Amino acid sequence: MPTTRQSASRSPERPARHPRDPGPHPAGGPAPRPLDGPTRQELVHRERIDWHHHAVDQLVHPSSGVLRVSTPLGAWVVPPYRAVWIPAGVPHAHEAHGRTDMRTLSFPPGNGPFGDDRPTVVAVPPLLRELVVALTDAPDAAHPPYTAAQRADLERVALVQLRRVEALPLYLPASDDDRLRAVAALLRADPADDRTLAELGAAVGAGERTLSRLFRAELGMTFPQWRTQLRLHHSLTLLAAGHSVTSVATACGYANASAFIEAFRLAFGVTPGKGRTRPPGLPGPPR
Repeated sequence: MPTTRQSASRSPERPARHPRDPGPHPAGGPAPRPLDGPTRQELVHRERIDWHHHAVDQLVHPSSGVLRVSTPLGAWVVPPYRAVWIPAGVPHAHEAHGRTDMRTLSFPPGNGPFGDDRPTVVAVPPLLRELVVALTDAPDAAHPPYTAAQRADLERVALVQLRRVEALPLYLPASDDDRLRAVAALLRADPADDRTLAELGAAVGAGERTLSRLFRAELGMTFPQWRTQLRLHHSLTLLAAGHSVTSVATACGYANASAFIEAFRLAFGVTPGKGRTRPPGLPGPPR
């Protein structure tokens, strides 16, 4: 099993800026990283796993903390009550927010329930969650290791469960267009920035109509939709770091905590207070 680390100290109450961009993936593609069956790894706050890819499909479930997964196409944010499916061969990088207990299952490529060109964030119902925990917990005297056949049986059931779960819109798309990248950089630096698209366009040397068209054509969503998604992504990372709901609302540009709570509930189906916790019965990170 991967070596675990001690928990990072709690961040100060002043919220940090938006997670840093992992940068362009290496020329010629990132290095492959081997996986040997289910794994469990504890990451400290803001710890990163740089660009890499796998020859297998992955299901990555943070049972605590929040995981940000970046690819050349954009970023996905994965709260503890969700998981992310990462197809084989897709270059990606991870960043942890809060003490993150990352549990990973691997599957032969090509049989996944989702597309093969980008990650997909999914809901994790109780049975799937228990399967992930069972496969990734370290064996002990009371729970001897599974045989290869037993593990394969559990993984098949997990894959069946994955074919029944809901894919969630927790994707923040990125673009290679310099104008969109410039606007995105301004808002990532300060998600509470409330400038209009026209004002942001003036700052980067692009017209409002051009930018509006590019958001739809390049990113598949309107500018207000993209900014809302950015703020919600950022809110999850701040909550994972231990910041209060009120300070997170301010840092993410909401007029008050009530407005933030409602936006969060509509997006994730839970309130921010519940969103920062593990589902009932799920064990914490390894000690």
